[in-house]
Parts: sequence; structure tokens; C-alpha cells
Amino acid sequence: MAKKATKKATKKASAGKAASKADDFRAKSADELAGQLVGLKKEQFNLRFQRANGQVENTGRIRVLRRDIARIQTVLTEQRRAAQAKG
Repeated sequence: MAKKATKKATKKASAGKAASKADDFRAKSADELAGQLVGLKKEQFNLRFQRANGQVENTGRIRVLRRDIARIQTVLTEQRRAAQAKG
């Protein structure tokens, strides 16, 4: 039974990490997020070529990039909708 409690605590801890990352993105302006998004997409593009050539060293980075890009796009969409609701 102790194992189940540990798994639940681990899941909550990992969920907390994602929330804090999204909160960090929410604290930034739309221009900062757009610049960071361009940088991440360039890195993703380069990693795609490395993977195709069999030269990628950190395969986990591809997954992290994809998720960070999705987080930034989500925050940008939230900001746009909030601006539309006000305006």
C-alpha cells in the first residue's frame, strides 16, 4: 500500500513542475513568448535533421521541445482570448 501512495505523490510532484513552467510562460509578455517560440522551433528543426541523419545525442530533448512549444502556444492563445474579451 505504501507503493501506491508513493506513486500518487510522484505524479503530483511531476504535475507541479508542468504547472510552474506554464506559470513562468504566463508571466512573460506576448513578444517574449513569440521570440522564445521561434528559438524553440529552430532548435526542433535542427534536431529533426540530426535525428534523420542518426546524429542526435539527446533524444529526450525532442519531446521536451515539443511540449514547451505546445505550452507557449497555449499561453499565447490564452492571452489573445483574454485581450479579445476585454476589448
